[in-house]
Amino acid sequence: MATDQTQLQLAQLAHILGPDSTHFETLISHLMSSSNDQRSQAESLFHLAKQTHPDSLSLALSRVLSSSPRPELRALSAVLLRKILTPAADYSFLFPLLAESTRAAIKASLLSSLQTEQSKANVKKVCDTISELASSVVATRGWPELLPFLFQCVNSKNPNLEESALLIFSRLAQNVGETTETLIPHLNTLHSVFFNCLSNPSSCDVRIAALSASVSFIQCISNPKDRDAFQDLLPLMMQTLTEALNSGLEATAQEALELLIELAGTEPRFLRRQIMEVVGSMLQIAEAESLEEGTRHLAIEFIITLAEARERAPGMMRKLPQFIRRLFWVLMNLLVDIEDEPDWYNAESEDEDAGETSNYGVGQECLDRLSISLGGNTVVPVASELFPVFLAASEWQKRHAALIALAQIAEGCSKVMIRNLEQVVSMVLNSFHDAHPRVRWAAINAIGQLSTDLGPELQTQYHQRVLPALAGAMDDFQNPRVQAHAASAVLNFSENCTPDILTPYLDGIVSKLLVLLQNGKQMVQEGALTALASVADSSQEQFQKYYDAVMPYLKAILVNANDKSNRMLRAKAMECISLVGMAVGKEKFRDDAKQVMDVLMSLQVSQMESDDPTTSYMLQAWARLCKCLGQDFLPYMSVVMPPLLQSAQLKPDVTITSADSDANVDDDDDESIETITLGDKRIGIKTSVLEEKATACNMLCCYADELKEGFFPWIDQVATTLVPLLKFYFHEEVRKAAVSAMPELLRSAKLAVEKGQAQGRNGTYIKQLTDYIIPALVEALHKEPEVEICGSMLDSLNECIEICGPFLDEGQIKCIVDEIKQVITASSARKQERAERAKAEDFDEEEGEMLKEENEQEEEVFGQLGDLLGTLIKTFKASFLPFFQELTSYITPMWGKDKTAEERRVAICIFDDIAEHCREAALKYYDTYLPFLLEACNDESPDVRQAAAFGVGLCAEFGGSVFKPLIQEALSRLNAVIRHPSALHLDNVMAYDNAVSALGKICQFHRDSIDAAQILPAWLSCLPIKGDLIEAKIVHEQLCSMVERSDQELLGPNNQYLPKIVSVFAEVLCAGKDLATEQTASRMINLIRHFQQSLPASTLASTWSSLQPQQQLALQSILSS
Repeated sequence: MATDQTQLQLAQLAHILGPDSTHFETLISHLMSSSNDQRSQAESLFHLAKQTHPDSLSLALSRVLSSSPRPELRALSAVLLRKILTPAADYSFLFPLLAESTRAAIKASLLSSLQTEQSKANVKKVCDTISELASSVVATRGWPELLPFLFQCVNSKNPNLEESALLIFSRLAQNVGETTETLIPHLNTLHSVFFNCLSNPSSCDVRIAALSASVSFIQCISNPKDRDAFQDLLPLMMQTLTEALNSGLEATAQEALELLIELAGTEPRFLRRQIMEVVGSMLQIAEAESLEEGTRHLAIEFIITLAEARERAPGMMRKLPQFIRRLFWVLMNLLVDIEDEPDWYNAESEDEDAGETSNYGVGQECLDRLSISLGGNTVVPVASELFPVFLAASEWQKRHAALIALAQIAEGCSKVMIRNLEQVVSMVLNSFHDAHPRVRWAAINAIGQLSTDLGPELQTQYHQRVLPALAGAMDDFQNPRVQAHAASAVLNFSENCTPDILTPYLDGIVSKLLVLLQNGKQMVQEGALTALASVADSSQEQFQKYYDAVMPYLKAILVNANDKSNRMLRAKAMECISLVGMAVGKEKFRDDAKQVMDVLMSLQVSQMESDDPTTSYMLQAWARLCKCLGQDFLPYMSVVMPPLLQSAQLKPDVTITSADSDANVDDDDDESIETITLGDKRIGIKTSVLEEKATACNMLCCYADELKEGFFPWIDQVATTLVPLLKFYFHEEVRKAAVSAMPELLRSAKLAVEKGQAQGRNGTYIKQLTDYIIPALVEALHKEPEVEICGSMLDSLNECIEICGPFLDEGQIKCIVDEIKQVITASSARKQERAERAKAEDFDEEEGEMLKEENEQEEEVFGQLGDLLGTLIKTFKASFLPFFQELTSYITPMWGKDKTAEERRVAICIFDDIAEHCREAALKYYDTYLPFLLEACNDESPDVRQAAAFGVGLCAEFGGSVFKPLIQEALSRLNAVIRHPSALHLDNVMAYDNAVSALGKICQFHRDSIDAAQILPAWLSCLPIKGDLIEAKIVHEQLCSMVERSDQELLGPNNQYLPKIVSVFAEVLCAGKDLATEQTASRMINLIRHFQQSLPASTLASTWSSLQPQQQLALQSILSS
């Protein structure tokens, strides 16, 4: 049947592609038909023609393009030619398969259409087709006629042809690669073409097309010298913008601004030589109130983009403080554009932004971005000059603007603002008493934001002023929005707060919040619930005394807030109850827990609408209740898990449009939609869906962590849900949650099998789960774009191997090792790129600070890598050495003096692990690494010294004869650490303790190679050690053993060192369990008792008198018990 159908279609095609072109035009018009049947039949025929008659089809489309009287058919044929002739994911690349004569005819037809086509929109489509076809064939020198034709067009004095040729040049440059290489030899010619066209006196369109082509070329030229040759175009490019504005052509000016913004983002340094003129012109546009808002906003966007181009032009904009001041003034004046709308006061929700204009929104966003990109040293001086002027103004809008601006710049300026807290806090708190409610609201808003950005310093230094002010604002019953916002600010303040700060204020705050809970205004009740939840969370068990007063109100809201208008209120009550339950603990909460759970159960099984906030709040409330109740929560899991899994499995709600389409993705006003542009596609994603998904994934992780083996029944479903999400690039929080869950799932499985709660499953199951999780985690690490998440993945992988390392096979270990190489290489490349940035001409202290922060994150990754390698070495011991051998070329350079202290520390720790866990098998590495290790004992970094001294101790213990030749150097190096004047300073004590421990191991394992009579007393004089509690236990146990066997060189002639030994024992015993194991402590007590019985009274008396009085008392009490 299908074959008959195809035969029929082939017969139709022969007719359609025949000499009478009207049949083919009909087919093309049916492709645009509104009738589904007609359109799908036409599509089927078109597809068949592509497969069976590619030449005839291409020529027929060319004929329609060049000769059809209907413009819409010419447009479609240009698009279809582009799709079938150029390579794309969903279309096969036909052009190379066509006969040579067909290819020549199509190319000629396209160039001819460009000259004859009258419709401007169609010309653009023909330009697209020519550009894409040229980009795909130019590598094979497949269109030699094109460049001469384009040069002919730009010199033709025909504005339409000039514009078309420039558009094609622009597109060719964007398709970087072979195309650009083809155009590079013509750079001089192109430069003069662009120069002439930018100066075209008659056509604005030609000037804009020349601007577009210039911007595309500047971006695609990789050689800085070639790029500099285009510098003299910049004044003309700016002139294109100013001429459009002077002629009142704001749409054209906006097009020009968008092109210049693109240039500022990708090649900011191209603008550097003329930065004063360029930024000056943009500021003039931003300041010109006669221009459209859209034009002014784009000029501002240009300057902000330049400020944000830190990686490409670090520090450049900070060199222009006079411009920063003008820009700040412009942004402050945008914030003043706000109306005093009645709707703002009568709002039902805190999100109501009545009176805010698009100017206001741009002002807010840009102040935030400006402060983050330039930093506090540049922004704060300007702000402190302008804020007092605005705060002293009679217009409420200006006072409001200053407070909103302060909140917006806090994140980027936090370090500088923390140094000037008094000034900042006083400025805001003075406005708590402003006559205008919206200014009071803005002051509260600023305190909320500052609590987040300047915490915990703000909380510790100013709680006695801020909390009473917020409590006072909760009494503003005339203005429920101010009350509600004060409650929200209590939330921000308490999130960065310790219980000891909060406790003295709890009576006042809780009683105020209880009054607000009974307020008729829902927004106020919601604010009070959120604040109560946060206060409980921050004060923990201190909240117990308020429990009996608060919980009845919360339960009443949970039970009674049933109708649609109260959904958010009920959701917040749920959140509050679960946080209060966690704060006060299981015993106090137990009686109410059952009742609360029953309400949640009935809600869980009811049909809720898709936009009901209850769903997301309930996911989190269940998880908190689980944390509070522990294993008692297990009976509820069968109700909780199905909807939770459903939320975790939500598909992202994605809309894809073309990047240059005018259609706005965000056509649903209720939903916030985030857009990202990838290549020529614009992707819009519904954020609410992503947030619910992220919350659910986090909750799954919580349950696995809390319930351990009790989580076993859900492991399979959760693993198959979360493992694919390790590569969920739409949302970082989802990936982070999936990453954190991996070790929890393995731990849960392992514990269940070990405790016989695994429904008959055994080690084979753990192996299967390991085989599913670890390779997926390694692959996700390979593709992860964010450094911070790479670090979390290394941590997660490390934990997974600690749990189930023995289940890994050789192939899996190899993959992990290959990935470790990749991580080291990628990190080095990022560091190199930062080092390059530090050489930029405008690089300054502020940039240095930012680079330091980025490098610190990189250091963390190295630390995590070291931990992972350590775990692999501990797990596989000598069988890991072949893999270690592969890694040596990556690890050895990390010992270098040019590397950071953290890299050196990590490299040393890796060798320490090899020495400790591979014993004899590691001896072959001593020649290479021991000299490094000894030198590192005297490194300037205490962390490096600690790791090196620890390593020397290990080599003394396990190195045998290989270590012997280096003993004298080791003693000298360790002595330098121990005798250093500030050896016992807090920073150095860990290195000191490890050096003392290493000295002890040399005494223990190489007594015959040292002068024991001199070195043992020197070692004893360093005891006890108290910083590194692990080494302390080892060293004090060693001392105990030596005394037990009456080591004469330790005790000294006539037991002269005995008082010191007893004093060490006394100090160790007085410190409780910190400095010795229970076993060692009881051995020490037995030794002291033995001394009491066996030593002469005079020796005993002098030993006893050498102790401190409190040590004598403590020892007497220990000995008598």
